[in-house]
Parts: sequence; C-alpha cells; structure tokens
Amino acid sequence: MAGARAPVLPLQQARNLQLAAQGLLRPAARAATPAAVRRCIGRMELLQIDTIHVVARSPYLVLFSRLGDYPMAWLDQALAAGHVFETWAHEACFAPTAQLALHRSHNRATRQHWGVALGRTGDPQQQEHLARLLAHVRSSGPVRSADFTRTDGRSGGWWGWKDEKLWLEALFARGDLMVARRERFQRVYDLAERVHPGIDALALPDATAVRDAFIDASVRALGITQARWVHDYFRLKPRLRDADLDAWVDDGRLVRVAVDGWERPAYVHADHLPLLRQAQRGRLQATHTTVLSPFDPLVWDRERASAMFGFDYRIECYTPADKRVYGYFVLPLLHRGRLVGRLDAKAHREQGMFELKSLFLEPGVEVDDELLQALAGALW
Repeated sequence: MAGARAPVLPLQQARNLQLAAQGLLRPAARAATPAAVRRCIGRMELLQIDTIHVVARSPYLVLFSRLGDYPMAWLDQALAAGHVFETWAHEACFAPTAQLALHRSHNRATRQHWGVALGRTGDPQQQEHLARLLAHVRSSGPVRSADFTRTDGRSGGWWGWKDEKLWLEALFARGDLMVARRERFQRVYDLAERVHPGIDALALPDATAVRDAFIDASVRALGITQARWVHDYFRLKPRLRDADLDAWVDDGRLVRVAVDGWERPAYVHADHLPLLRQAQRGRLQATHTTVLSPFDPLVWDRERASAMFGFDYRIECYTPADKRVYGYFVLPLLHRGRLVGRLDAKAHREQGMFELKSLFLEPGVEVDDELLQALAGALW
C-alpha cells in the first residue's frame, strides 16, 4: 500500500460515502423492526442521548432519520433487554452491548466525565455518601433520582441537581451502577452485575487496545474521514495526525484517499471498499430527505460538517434568545446528499400538531416542487 497512488473522489461522492456508512444515503427499503433499531445503533456505534424534547428526544429522532416511522418503545425495550447499554463516550450514549468491555475499560481509565472525579474523590464524607447509596441499591433494588426527596429547599433547574442525583451519576460513571431501563425517559439505576450478569468477569482490554478499537470503529462509522476528525467520535485524546494512521494504511485496515478540494488526505475503512469503488465510479446516488437531530453523528462535529457539507452549524438552545440567529432547536435538513437548510420546529403533543416556525435554506438552494414535496414527506 505504501507509495501507491491514492484514489481520488469528488467531494459529493465523499459525502455520499459517509451518508451510506451512516445509513442516510437512501430511504429505508422496508418497514422498521426491533432488530433494525439494534442494527442501526451498531452501524453508528454510538447513539447520543439528550433530554431536550422540543420536537423529539434526540436518540429517537436520530433513529427516525434512518428508519422512518417506528415505535419509540423499541429503543427502550432494547435497553431493558440488554441489547444496548448506556455509557459515557462521545457524550452520554447508547452503545451495542457487544462493545461493553471496551467502554468499561475506557471509562475506568478516563477522567473526562465529572462523575468519574466525584466517584474517585478522596473526600471521606463524599465516599461515605456514595457507599451508603450503593448499599441502598444493593439491598432495596433499582432506583431513580426521582425516588429521593429534595431537602435543601432549592429548585432543581438545569444542573441544580440534588445530592442523590450527583451520587447516582458518580456511581454510574465509576461503573458500580448501570442503567437497567428508562421510565418516561428517566434512568432507572441498578447494580452493574444485576443489569449485566457476569460483567465482573469480563476480560477488559488495555488502553492501547481500546484506543485502536475506537479508532477502527470511528473510521468505519464515518465512512470517510480526515485523521483530525477521528478522535471526536469517542472523545479520544490526543487528536490523531496522518502519521498516526500510516501503519493502518500499510497493513490494509484503512485506505488513504484524496478528495477534490481538500489539502489533507482522507481515510476509508477496509470494510467499506465496495462503497469506495462505487464512489470512484460515481455510482453512489443520494435519494434520502430527512431532518436531523442536532446530536446526529453526521453533524455533531461542527468542524467535520463544515468541511464535508459546507454547513456551518451550532446548537442555539443554550444561547440567550436575543443572540440566536435561527432559533431555539434548529434541525439540519438533509436532501439528496446535501445539507440544504435548517428548520426551527416544535411538536405540540397534546394537540397532535407539528409547528414549523421557520425554514432557512442555504445560499444557492432553490425552492422547487421536488424539494417541497421531499420536505413534506420527511415531516409528515
């Protein structure tokens, strides 16, 4: 492989390759099934969790973008049945249970999540609180944060968490507790060994093996990527350089490619060689139109979304209202291989209404009947 001339791809075919890897190139060919939900998560490697539900909570929307209409309970059932589990990865995420040992090893070694620091605190009083809460779960069974009454008189609000919520998060981050299921999207925590019997007997890979596995999974999930984007998928440190992937190219795990207009090389996983060949021949055709969650893997790395799709995007729900450019919860609009706009919307669940507050199209995107029909089909 060393010294071989890198395949060259037009930018649109590079985009289409990434969409194909992410399950967003074409509409779903058949009706969704519970197994399709599990396969979709496996394909992405991670399904980010966020509690904002102006339109729909993010994990359900990410699946909808790929599968079309499906019962949202299927994701909850996959968690309760042990097909997926919750972990701290890109952020809080669902991940395939087949990757449990990797994530457990990584989270034991990382200090990226504040809960890990709290769980490992040297403060004797905090350790006593954690031990008491863990003993309570051991003797009394699964718990929710809502099971504990606030006694300090303060309001909750964002991050105004009661102590038990903080301790549950710390025990979760430390690996003592796992999420057994969700009830109305609230976490139900239980001992890790009760959620996944045999977890303590898992052979945990070392840090080098975990990093290699996550690099491999990141490149495969992205379809095509520059080296500098690989670390973000699993929040690996440090950021990768091209030199870090030389050995991967030499042994055939990755293929180095050139993309028109890019100064830096890109990389395609060996599993995607059939897609790469189609892209080289210009045969990857994007036909899917859908809205995306702000926390969709396609756009959660703003730097990557800008380089891949020329789409400058940031979430404005945490921005003061008078400083927002587009709206509170703006969804990217994917149409036939391009991010053509963004819409600000809100679901009124009690009334059974979907409010489209505003639609912003990217410069150069023309409104025609085909776009309007595709957008209508994606929303209704």
